[in-house]
Amino acid sequence: MPTALILGASRGIGHELARQYRAEGWRVIATARKQQDLDELASLGAEPHLLDVTDPEAIAGLGWKLDDEKIDTAWLVAGLYGPRHDGFPTQQDFDAVMHTNVLAAMRLLPIVAPLVANTRGKLGVLSSRMGSIGSRTSPGGSLYRASKAALNSVLTDTALTYGPQGATCIAFHPGWVQTDMGGEGAAISVEHSVRDLRATLAKATNADNGSFLNHDGDPIPW
Repeated sequence: MPTALILGASRGIGHELARQYRAEGWRVIATARKQQDLDELASLGAEPHLLDVTDPEAIAGLGWKLDDEKIDTAWLVAGLYGPRHDGFPTQQDFDAVMHTNVLAAMRLLPIVAPLVANTRGKLGVLSSRMGSIGSRTSPGGSLYRASKAALNSVLTDTALTYGPQGATCIAFHPGWVQTDMGGEGAAISVEHSVRDLRATLAKATNADNGSFLNHDGDPIPW
């Protein structure tokens, strides 16, 4: 039975990843911040773990729990959009977005990537097309954009470090998805996005290591 690790599975794309992998018979290890979300994950048959990705002690504790695991596929999903307005960001907003979207990745990926490399497995990081500098046409959502551009940099470093050891590390744009963040008017359902994400990561090879891809596999400029 292959094992999937979903970091940030309380709702939306993370929860749907856990549900779809379980439906296909995978063993799923999933994290969330609240007990009710952990209970929901357990009802799916996942193995739930409490994790606040902004808490370094919680991350260290998760690393200890995962120490002997063999992870075939891992997803880092946890993320925060932050303020919807642009302009002068508050320190609180900046810290919340950057700690969740960037600092957490810098702490988690060095723990998770070696476990994936040991199985010659796959690691997907949920980024956003908004983090692309090469295809940017709008300045809106500047704080979120900055955080996802930084996350892409962290993913690239992870790919350079652990790709030669066997891990295939890819940053993904999930599409404009009907989640709490994307809104009800978004273009695709969460089920559609997750089916694409899973299929694209599954068929990726080490030659794709370090790529930035749309959910359907189309490349996105960095």
